[in-house]
Amino acid sequence: MLDRGNDSSLYPDLVALRAAIAAGPARPQLWRRLGDGLLAAGDRAAAADAYLNHVRHSVHDPALMQAAAALAANRIPDAEARLRARLREAPTDVVAIRMLAELAVRIDRIEEAENLLRRGLELAPGFREARHNLAIVLHRANKPIEAIAELDALLSEEPSHPQYRNLKAAVLCRIGEYPAAIALYADLLREYPQQTHAWLSYGHALKTEGLTERAIAAYRECIALDPGFGEAYWSLANLKTFRFNDADIAAMRAALADPNLGDAEADLDRRLHLDFALGKALEDRADYAQSFVHYARGNALRLKLAPYRAADTTARLARAKQLYTAEFFRIRAGHGAPSPEPIFIVGLPRAGSTLIEQILSSHSQVEGTMELPELTSITRALRHKSRESGQHGGATATYHDAVAHASAAELRALGEEYLARAAKHRKLGRAFFIDKMPNNFAHVGLIHLILPNSKIIDARRHPLACGWSCFRQHFARGQNFAYALADIGHYYRDYVELMQHFDATLPGRVHRVMYENMVADTEREVRALLDYCGLPFEAACLRFFETERAVRTASSEQVRQPIYRDGVDHWQHFEPWLGPLKEALENPNIVV
Repeated sequence: MLDRGNDSSLYPDLVALRAAIAAGPARPQLWRRLGDGLLAAGDRAAAADAYLNHVRHSVHDPALMQAAAALAANRIPDAEARLRARLREAPTDVVAIRMLAELAVRIDRIEEAENLLRRGLELAPGFREARHNLAIVLHRANKPIEAIAELDALLSEEPSHPQYRNLKAAVLCRIGEYPAAIALYADLLREYPQQTHAWLSYGHALKTEGLTERAIAAYRECIALDPGFGEAYWSLANLKTFRFNDADIAAMRAALADPNLGDAEADLDRRLHLDFALGKALEDRADYAQSFVHYARGNALRLKLAPYRAADTTARLARAKQLYTAEFFRIRAGHGAPSPEPIFIVGLPRAGSTLIEQILSSHSQVEGTMELPELTSITRALRHKSRESGQHGGATATYHDAVAHASAAELRALGEEYLARAAKHRKLGRAFFIDKMPNNFAHVGLIHLILPNSKIIDARRHPLACGWSCFRQHFARGQNFAYALADIGHYYRDYVELMQHFDATLPGRVHRVMYENMVADTEREVRALLDYCGLPFEAACLRFFETERAVRTASSEQVRQPIYRDGVDHWQHFEPWLGPLKEALENPNIVV
């Protein structure tokens, strides 16, 4: 009998259903139908229990097993067809709902996954696996407060569950609650000391809090558990102030020579981390030729795992320049949320943004909240809206198409949404806060429209210094342009041209800080920076290295030291190999 909704008159008698369940072997769809009948009868608690029994017995359902096999083999179209067919037949099959949510996550339909899981939990609130999945999806969707609420619900029933505790620690790191996260990781590792990836996450949290020696010990523990664990070696290298010894270098070379390493994604990931770490180790020993060899190998492997097309970025930024004209801004003057609280630091990675953030965060009125994903989340939602509407370019639409049609009220709402999202990262109650996501340079037009009284600081560095620094850095995510010298050159050129466009259309809106100038005359640059932000001068901004705060980026150890000039010209050691970068830049001195 097919299900056709929740009208109880369409279901067999509940007594007969219970008798059928009691009489024979486990039949999961009988439990589901019982749940449907109980729900239709208004007995939600009993229905939830019935749906949970459906979950427990679903391993005996051939159709679900076939869908699960397709999902396990990553046959996405096959799995989706089977699951959607099941849900057309049985809309309350919570197991199929959860499986379809897992499929949605795999193909980056995060909002759909969240909606599916919430529907499943509405039917079966005790379905813990689905609630855990929902917490993961919320974490991925940058909804940490909601994710913690789901995890706390799970932990209230299973307070010692290691996966729930591990995920909660990761979410706490997302919102800057590092002491609480460190305590969670420490407890977990006392109970489960063989968990290599937990040691790695623990090390990252310790590093961010400035507990460098403890971070090193955690990374060393990873290597003791797994001598070929490339990410742990790179994490040590990424401390920047750490130096490898001869035994470390020999161990990394031996790990790279492991004949068991193949072309599987996990093996490529190990190799690229080892290559980046060896590049840093040999650079520190002034063996620049061999250092470059390893950096180049690591980048080639990373690019293989994360392909990038420079032309796509060029086209995206060209669309922004086309849309955001002086007239476009004039018509929308006064729109957006009026708050002056945000200070955006934009530019390329490795251009000095962390230094600027540390300087400003040393001011009594400013809080550094690090690289926030909030604007990216907003642009993703706008892009989805534009494509779903089908009115602004369909599949080729950009979020700019949605912005172009936004009303004054909608622009203000977007600004208020950003402020609400950012609020969860603010801990100190200061008047202003910093968002130093470098990629936000691509969103200057949106920032001005939705937050017209915010401040925008462009952190810029000489293109060869910046380009080389990007190439030698393995980024966790989001910087796929950085794994080929030519791509870096094209990206830098596109960035400069976009910022020149905004300099012309919004004169004085963006304050530029040249890294080399900051190093050469720190006080002059700091005073100019504070003047732009409307802040009185405070001497603490010149002693920024004494400010105690969590720093998440690759420069975390460097900004805890006074400014030193050695890094300004360091790229010149590698100039013989920077030809593709120079060629792509066309003008290697393009900085203004």
